[in-house]
Amino acid sequence: MKAAVSLALLALATLPGCASTPVSPGPAAVTGTVVWRERIMLPPNTKTIVRLQDVSLADAPAKVLAEDVIDGTRAPPVAFKLAYDPAQILPNHRYSVSARVEVDGQLRFINDTHIAVINDGPTKDVEVLVKGVGR
Repeated sequence: MKAAVSLALLALATLPGCASTPVSPGPAAVTGTVVWRERIMLPPNTKTIVRLQDVSLADAPAKVLAEDVIDGTRAPPVAFKLAYDPAQILPNHRYSVSARVEVDGQLRFINDTHIAVINDGPTKDVEVLVKGVGR
């Protein structure tokens, strides 16, 4: 009986060590859609490029954390998923989503506003409105 009690106490003593083992977070993602207001059907060789960027530094280029290229996008909405490593996210940094639509490598639509995500905004159902550019 004493051996059973000792074994039980030993097992209970080791449990707190198991509970403190850090669990690494899995991959996270920003999801949403790219939309444009023009009512036109684009050719089959259209591609939409969506990027998750760290825009914290004002005098430096944005750091791209994730990119989703969707080929053959002819009409909105265009769904995207930007998978990123949560370990790269810093609490005092600013992150945004940007999108562009290209036809044969030529820019056709682009977003012209800052779309805050993660620390300052959502990570799901993000809508990116892109506007037509002059030809």
